[in-house]
Order: sequence, then C-alpha cells, then structure tokens
Amino acid sequence: MISEFSEPFLLEAERHAAWGAAQLEALNAFLPDGPWSADLPSCLYRQGGLELRAAVLGTYDTDERSWMWGWANPGLRGSEVVALTAAIERYGRAHGIPELTAEAVDLSGFEDPRRAAEMLAFTGMGVAEAPGYMGLPAGPGTRVYFLPDDPRVPRAALDPVTLPRTLLTGAGLIGHSARHVVGGYFDHHGVPHRTEGDRIVAGLPGGNAAEVGFDALGRIAGVEVKVLP
Repeated sequence: MISEFSEPFLLEAERHAAWGAAQLEALNAFLPDGPWSADLPSCLYRQGGLELRAAVLGTYDTDERSWMWGWANPGLRGSEVVALTAAIERYGRAHGIPELTAEAVDLSGFEDPRRAAEMLAFTGMGVAEAPGYMGLPAGPGTRVYFLPDDPRVPRAALDPVTLPRTLLTGAGLIGHSARHVVGGYFDHHGVPHRTEGDRIVAGLPGGNAAEVGFDALGRIAGVEVKVLP
C-alpha cells in the first residue's frame, strides 16, 4: 500500500497537466449528453447517439480503493480494446515510473483515493496522447475509464491569448513542478522551447513568442506573450 505517488510519476503527471486540462474541456464540450454503452470487442463507445472508437484505460474499485490498468485486466489482456493502453506500461518501464507498470495500484493509503485514481487516469491519457478520457460508473463499486481513439474528437489548440490562464490553471492542478507543466505543454503542441535561467522561452506558431518566469520557489511568476501585429 502506498500513501503518495512516486517522484517520477508526479513529474510525469505535471507534464500533462496544462495540456490535459484544456483537452478535457474540449472533449466534454464535444460529447453529447445521454446514457453510455460500450461494445468492447468492437472497440466502440456510445453516448447520446454518438459512436466513437475507444480503448479501455483502466478500472477503479471503489470498495477496495484500487486501480487496475486496462492492459492488465485478465479479461481484456492482449485484446484490441487495450492495445492503446499497453503503450502506457511500455512507457513506464522505459522511464522508471512504477505506477504505470504495476498491474494494480492500491490507493487505500491515500487521503482521497478517488482523486488518486483520477490522477492515474489523467496521466495515462497524457502518456497515450489521447484526446481526453471518460470515467463512468459501471456497476456497484466499479468505475471504468475509456480513452477516445477517434480522429473526430477535437484537439485543443494553443491560443496565445489564453496561454497565461492555461498554464496557471495547469500549474495549480497538482502543484508539484510548474516547470514540468510549462515544458510539457509546449512539448504536447510541438513548440520549441529552451530554459534561460529562471525562464522558459518558447517560439509560438506564427512567429509569436512566450516567456514564462518562475520565482525562487519554482512557481510561475509571470507569463509574457509577444504577439506579432
């Protein structure tokens, strides 16, 4: 049993924080209201009349307070519906992140096990570069998490005007490493960036530029965006 996540996991989670928060907003705006269903052998997820290709990310047992990755599920292991999430396990091994390689993660030692499960889902989404995730009740004591794997799901774009708010929102989600939040956000968008002392400088699309400054405690002290006329 663990009571907190490892340093490698927290740094990985931070890399996806700002991008992931914006992407979840885009997914939630895209999904229609309505009941959901899934055809796992066909990798299909349905909600409110919309049908998407999807993968099983994992499941959370609310009674046992434990998380199981989709790739480790005995009933799904090796099937097409968990092929996308198998990449999460490979990434975890390559980067030494134990939470991504354990078949099941006991979260009962956390102060808020449900939030810990959401962090695992959130980080798995980022590692898989999926455009969001859906966490849904799947019976008494169980929540199932899906990754959309469909090109119709919109991708949240980098907007220079809202960039300061996006980065500050992301930095406030976990609060472990704002530098990883900023660098990870630019990485997700393929934006070149470099560290200059207490700043990260990025070249934005269209010739624009952004400078993100950090204070002595590593927090974001300011975001300056230079937009060409």
